[in-house]
Amino acid sequence: MLHVRNNPTRSAIVMALCLVLLNVSCGPSAVFEPVAGFSDRTNREIERFLKKTATEKGRKIAVFDGDGTVIGQAPHYLADECLYRAALDNPGKKPDIVRRMRPLSNVSVEYVQLRVLFFEGDTVRSVEDLGDECFNRYYKDIIFAPMRDLIALLRKNGFEVWIVSASPEAMYRPFLSRAFGIPETNVIGVKSVVRGGRITGTIVPPVPQDGGKMEAVETFIQESPLFAAGNSRGDREMIESSRGIRMIINPDEHVEKGETESIAAYARRSGWLVERIPDVPPAGFPAVSSKKFGIRINKTNR
Repeated sequence: MLHVRNNPTRSAIVMALCLVLLNVSCGPSAVFEPVAGFSDRTNREIERFLKKTATEKGRKIAVFDGDGTVIGQAPHYLADECLYRAALDNPGKKPDIVRRMRPLSNVSVEYVQLRVLFFEGDTVRSVEDLGDECFNRYYKDIIFAPMRDLIALLRKNGFEVWIVSASPEAMYRPFLSRAFGIPETNVIGVKSVVRGGRITGTIVPPVPQDGGKMEAVETFIQESPLFAAGNSRGDREMIESSRGIRMIINPDEHVEKGETESIAAYARRSGWLVERIPDVPPAGFPAVSSKKFGIRINKTNR
């Protein structure tokens, strides 16, 4: 038994022991604020999830898709609108690449790699600036506010937040980092080898599209997520890699070729959190992708 004659010292020791016992018994506590724009069910699930993971040991990972999940994609992906505007302004720039892209599905693995090859020879900085300029002109006001607030909430609770996109990494990295307060290194897109500060035609695998998104998480993050969110069939494998919450935003009710049910029906049947967020293009949006190059129009969500 510890005997201390000095009463102030004894009091200090007792207080310290009490604090230790309090910390051991209580542990870390969750921070929760309801996310405006989400359903009551989703907010309840998020609150329960944060309480459950408050004492999680090791890294706490949350992964999000980019276009259509954290930022609007109607009527076109930012990557396409930037690229085709550059092609329109510079008709001599990679016309063979543009010809190859136009008939392809713009969510195919080949297409998303060709997007990067269009910028082969350009400096990384110039592609970053192009993405910034396009974002600031047309997309800064169609950041999904509920997703911005959700990401902020996860960060307050000690989560590493990553965005995994099938768009060119150099184009998306700076503006997504600023918009969501995450490190630039936590934005993963389609990569190519960089030499002398310039983009090359050597694509770095895995390409983060379809099953490649889950592989990108395993390769570059190297920790299974506790939270995963996307918006389409191309995100399914990544979403299903989550050990905790699985969320989908504005899922399509259309049954795609080769599938037996829509991704929306699949998500509901699998118990994912399903949320609808308005995705409407701003007035005066140029839509160069469809008007000049015939690229499909993404669905508007009102």
